[in-house]
Amino acid sequence: MPSRPSSGDSPTPVSYVMPVLNEAGYLEAAVASIVAQDHPGEFEIVLAVGPSTDGTADIVARLANDDPRIRLVENAGMDIPIGLNLAIAASRYPIIVRVDAHTELAPGYTSRAVATLTRTDAASLGGVMIATGRPGLQAAVARAYNSRYGLGGGAYHGEQAAEGPAESAYMGVMKADALREIGGFDETLRRGEDWELNYRLRQAGHIVWLDPQLRVSYWPRDTLRKLHRQFFATGVWRGELVRRLGASNPLRFFAPPILLISVVLSAVLLPLHLTGVLSGILGWILALAYLGPLAYLGLLVVAAITTPGSLADRLRLMVVLATMHLSWGAGFLVGVLRGARDVVDRSRTES
Repeated sequence: MPSRPSSGDSPTPVSYVMPVLNEAGYLEAAVASIVAQDHPGEFEIVLAVGPSTDGTADIVARLANDDPRIRLVENAGMDIPIGLNLAIAASRYPIIVRVDAHTELAPGYTSRAVATLTRTDAASLGGVMIATGRPGLQAAVARAYNSRYGLGGGAYHGEQAAEGPAESAYMGVMKADALREIGGFDETLRRGEDWELNYRLRQAGHIVWLDPQLRVSYWPRDTLRKLHRQFFATGVWRGELVRRLGASNPLRFFAPPILLISVVLSAVLLPLHLTGVLSGILGWILALAYLGPLAYLGLLVVAAITTPGSLADRLRLMVVLATMHLSWGAGFLVGVLRGARDVVDRSRTES
């Protein structure tokens, strides 16, 4: 069994694990950010490689050929939890640092993370996601991710987050022995695997910790179609977790589906009001359904007004936020009502 992080003179070695699928545009920068870390201990990078179609396989082969610290495991099923478990099983060191191919670690990330693990005796910790994007729609998606209006209040999305115990950990720097104790990632999940893993760690009595000094750059989806697919699939699997865990899920996850229901109800009621089919006291009572969409439209306007940029940038932000929230809400309802079944995020595999 791997040892705990050492507080002695010998630097703790770490294993970086990364699921990879169709990441030709981002993989090299992600790996470069790992290699550039100043942590003095030994390290390895274990890539769980899915059957990519965009030239990623050639990049992976070249990286592994150029650096013996990079090793590969095949992830034929493409599912992220399976790939993570395969990479963790193939790793040799007591600290597991998850890195996604769409991310780049800030300098000093690993040294800070290992020190914080030792200081807090946490089993899992994470930092803050800082989304970044190329000009245009991806930049708008990044602004939405970074905005307090975008992702529903998760601590690791806020630059002003306070250090301390947390519900979950973004990406995760974890003790290998704790992961093996609880059986690793749940391979029946295709999204939300990190939240569920940290939930089980907390249930087992371990500490999950947020250190906002840990910064990770994240490149989000760059088209509305991909963004919709990503958030719909994420919502479906969050609905599946609600079916499994019930009240253990935070209340904030129910806001997008409630919004979607109010939007659909308003769309049904509006022509009935306009044509006079609904009138009188009943009509006034049912008109209360419009308050949800109107309040949400006001929120989008406030988000646009308080965000720097051109008029086009602000309009893109409004569209992106609505796409994120409504897609997630629709997926959530599907997941709660019928379960996730075979829903997958195809935003990486389809144009």
